[in-house]
Amino acid sequence: MVAFTLPEVLICICVIGVMFVSLYTGITTGFGIISMARENLRATQIMTDRMEEMRLYTWSQVTSFGSSTSYIPSSFIEPFFPTNSGSSSFSTNTAGFNYYGLLSVRIPVITESYSNDLREVVVTINWTNGSVPRTRSMSTFVSQYGMQNYIY
Repeated sequence: MVAFTLPEVLICICVIGVMFVSLYTGITTGFGIISMARENLRATQIMTDRMEEMRLYTWSQVTSFGSSTSYIPSSFIEPFFPTNSGSSSFSTNTAGFNYYGLLSVRIPVITESYSNDLREVVVTINWTNGSVPRTRSMSTFVSQYGMQNYIY
């Protein structure tokens, strides 16, 4: 019959305890990384959606940005979990948090001769999940003689 001494049993329990703590720490870290990746992916989806909308505007709508007759909204709110209701006002979002976005259209700082036929569009997304504020930004250029002249 084989018997274990008390120090051997205590060392075994300590080793098993360290293994379980390491396992649960790894699982928690993995869920945190997946959660952050989902937040970043949703922010990228929102920014890409706004950039794709810019392709549909005419040059006069793009250049009138910021004026009282502007058709393009300069700020927007999107939820983390979008709904299928089709409504664009998400002031009370009970399932998650909201992304707060800013859209700006400006004349790019370039010296080429076509600078008056070009606008820089910047979409910035801010959100806070828990107590950590996060921000992402995306920019592109829109040309007067760009894709909208090739439609129809």
